[in-house]
Amino acid sequence: MFTGIIQQVGRVESIERTPSGVRIVVDPRGWEHTPRPGESIANNGCCLTLVDPVDRQGGMLSFDAIPETLAKTTLGSWKQGERVNLERALRMGDTLDGHQVQGHVDGTGSVLGVFTDDGWRVRVGLGEELMRYMVPKGSVCLDGVSLTIAAMDAGAGWIEVALIPETLERTNLRERAVGDRVNIECDVLVKTIVHTISRMGIVK
Repeated sequence: MFTGIIQQVGRVESIERTPSGVRIVVDPRGWEHTPRPGESIANNGCCLTLVDPVDRQGGMLSFDAIPETLAKTTLGSWKQGERVNLERALRMGDTLDGHQVQGHVDGTGSVLGVFTDDGWRVRVGLGEELMRYMVPKGSVCLDGVSLTIAAMDAGAGWIEVALIPETLERTNLRERAVGDRVNIECDVLVKTIVHTISRMGIVK
């Protein structure tokens, strides 16, 4: 489990095709945390298992992604040099400063607008399946970042989030532009409620 509070922004060093998908090598760029092989690390909100540090001195991190992950997330379109939000898994005793994030990306959204005239707001278009889990002032995870839904239009299929200066400084969300795709993880509590009442026949 994760919190959606980004700890480091790394950079994609290389992407190599493998028989099972792709091998992604990420430079954590001075991350104080020293991951161990087998550890779960969220990369732009997608939980990946650290295969093995490529260079223990240089600190490169290596992950494998299977076709399902590549199809469900933005990982399939990553390029060398791309900046990636990193977060290690929550440990017993850690504070839950964001919200409960599983690292299981539900799908992707498309950036429809970036508005900077009054603060910094990003509008993201979602499909109908994801919109059913959006709640005004509820939580959503965009590229691994825990955010609050500032505005939404269920009929038009979009949500807006407001980014504070700290978020712009510590994540890669400042780089998002119209047309970019972002990983979306819906609030697990909302998903659980919707699925439960759907099975009860209260809503479809």
